[in-house]
Amino acid sequence: MRILGIDYGKRKIGLAMSSEGKLATPLSVLKVSSDNEAVEKIRQILKSKNITRLVLGISEGKMAEETKDFARKLEENLGVKIVFYDETLTTKDAQKMSIEAGIKRKKRKDMEDAYSATLILQGYIDSL
Repeated sequence: MRILGIDYGKRKIGLAMSSEGKLATPLSVLKVSSDNEAVEKIRQILKSKNITRLVLGISEGKMAEETKDFARKLEENLGVKIVFYDETLTTKDAQKMSIEAGIKRKKRKDMEDAYSATLILQGYIDSL
Protein backbone atom coordinates (compact mmCIF):
# COMPACT_ATOMS: atom_id res chain seq x y z
CA MET A 1 0.00 0.00 0.00
CA ARG A 2 1.33 3.44 -0.92
CA ILE A 3 0.46 6.24 1.48
CA LEU A 4 0.85 9.99 1.07
CA GLY A 5 1.37 12.08 4.20
CA ILE A 6 0.23 15.71 4.07
CA ASP A 7 1.14 18.69 6.24
CA TYR A 8 -1.54 21.13 5.08
CA GLY A 9 -1.07 24.87 4.89
CA LYS A 10 -2.92 27.54 2.89
CA ARG A 11 0.17 28.41 0.79
CA LYS A 12 2.56 25.51 1.34
CA ILE A 13 1.75 21.82 1.62
CA GLY A 14 4.37 19.35 2.76
CA LEU A 15 4.25 15.86 1.30
CA ALA A 16 5.82 12.58 2.36
CA MET A 17 5.37 9.08 1.02
CA SER A 18 5.60 5.50 2.15
CA SER A 19 5.86 2.81 -0.52
CA GLU A 20 6.00 -0.31 1.59
CA GLY A 21 4.13 0.92 4.64
CA LYS A 22 7.13 0.84 7.00
CA LEU A 23 9.17 4.00 6.39
CA ALA A 24 8.05 7.52 5.49
CA THR A 25 10.32 9.70 3.36
CA PRO A 26 10.01 13.39 2.43
CA LEU A 27 8.61 13.91 -1.07
CA SER A 28 8.18 17.63 -1.78
CA VAL A 29 6.59 20.93 -0.82
CA LEU A 30 3.76 22.23 -2.98
CA LYS A 31 3.42 25.99 -3.24
CA VAL A 32 -0.20 26.78 -4.07
CA SER A 33 -2.48 29.77 -4.34
CA SER A 34 -5.77 27.92 -3.69
CA ASP A 35 -7.19 24.66 -2.40
CA ASN A 36 -8.37 23.82 -5.93
CA GLU A 37 -4.81 24.11 -7.22
CA ALA A 38 -3.64 21.92 -4.33
CA VAL A 39 -6.25 19.27 -5.11
CA GLU A 40 -5.14 19.16 -8.75
CA LYS A 41 -1.47 18.85 -7.86
CA ILE A 42 -2.23 16.10 -5.36
CA ARG A 43 -4.38 14.34 -7.99
CA GLN A 44 -1.36 14.21 -10.30
CA ILE A 45 0.85 12.82 -7.53
CA LEU A 46 -1.72 10.16 -6.58
CA LYS A 47 -1.91 9.04 -10.19
CA SER A 48 1.83 9.03 -10.89
CA LYS A 49 2.77 7.30 -7.59
CA ASN A 50 -0.25 4.94 -7.33
CA ILE A 51 -1.20 6.25 -3.88
CA THR A 52 -4.13 4.50 -2.21
CA ARG A 53 -4.42 6.37 1.11
CA LEU A 54 -3.84 9.88 2.44
CA VAL A 55 -2.78 10.73 5.98
CA LEU A 56 -3.55 14.35 6.74
CA GLY A 57 -2.00 16.05 9.76
CA ILE A 58 -4.55 17.85 11.91
CA SER A 59 -3.99 20.40 14.65
CA GLU A 60 -6.46 22.30 16.82
CA GLY A 61 -8.70 25.34 16.54
CA LYS A 62 -9.25 27.30 13.36
CA MET A 63 -6.53 25.48 11.43
CA ALA A 64 -8.19 22.14 12.26
CA GLU A 65 -11.42 23.37 10.66
CA GLU A 66 -9.55 24.55 7.55
CA THR A 67 -7.81 21.17 7.35
CA LYS A 68 -11.16 19.34 7.58
CA ASP A 69 -12.56 21.54 4.79
CA PHE A 70 -9.53 20.70 2.66
CA ALA A 71 -10.00 16.98 3.43
CA ARG A 72 -13.62 17.19 2.22
CA LYS A 73 -12.42 18.73 -1.06
CA LEU A 74 -9.88 15.95 -1.47
CA GLU A 75 -12.45 13.24 -0.79
CA GLU A 76 -15.02 14.77 -3.14
CA ASN A 77 -12.55 15.23 -5.99
CA LEU A 78 -10.17 12.30 -5.61
CA GLY A 79 -12.23 9.50 -4.08
CA VAL A 80 -9.38 8.34 -1.85
CA LYS A 81 -9.52 7.34 1.82
CA ILE A 82 -8.26 10.05 4.19
CA VAL A 83 -7.03 9.40 7.71
CA PHE A 84 -6.37 12.24 10.17
CA TYR A 85 -3.31 12.11 12.40
CA ASP A 86 -2.35 14.56 15.16
CA GLU A 87 0.38 16.93 13.94
CA THR A 88 1.08 18.64 17.26
CA LEU A 89 4.72 19.78 17.43
CA THR A 90 5.74 18.13 14.13
CA THR A 91 7.15 21.38 12.72
CA LYS A 92 9.32 21.98 15.80
CA ASP A 93 10.42 18.34 15.83
CA ALA A 94 11.23 18.46 12.11
CA GLN A 95 13.31 21.62 12.58
CA LYS A 96 15.23 20.10 15.48
CA MET A 97 15.89 16.82 13.68
CA SER A 98 17.04 18.50 10.45
CA ILE A 99 19.45 20.73 12.41
CA GLU A 100 20.82 17.66 14.22
CA ALA A 101 21.21 15.91 10.85
CA GLY A 102 23.35 18.80 9.60
CA ILE A 103 20.99 19.89 6.84
CA LYS A 104 21.89 23.36 5.63
CA ARG A 105 19.56 26.24 6.53
CA LYS A 106 18.26 26.89 2.98
CA LYS A 107 17.33 23.26 2.36
CA ARG A 108 15.81 23.04 5.85
CA LYS A 109 13.63 26.05 5.14
CA ASP A 110 12.64 24.80 1.67
CA MET A 111 11.78 21.29 2.87
CA GLU A 112 10.50 22.02 6.40
CA ASP A 113 6.87 21.19 5.53
CA ALA A 114 7.89 17.94 3.81
CA TYR A 115 9.86 16.94 6.91
CA SER A 116 6.77 17.66 9.02
CA ALA A 117 4.66 15.54 6.66
CA THR A 118 7.22 12.76 7.09
CA LEU A 119 6.84 12.86 10.88
CA ILE A 120 3.05 12.83 10.53
CA LEU A 121 3.14 9.85 8.18
CA GLN A 122 5.73 7.96 10.22
CA GLY A 123 3.67 8.48 13.37
CA TYR A 124 0.64 7.06 11.60
CA ILE A 125 2.57 4.06 10.28
CA ASP A 126 4.04 3.35 13.72
CA SER A 127 0.55 3.46 15.26
CA LEU A 128 -0.74 0.66 13.01
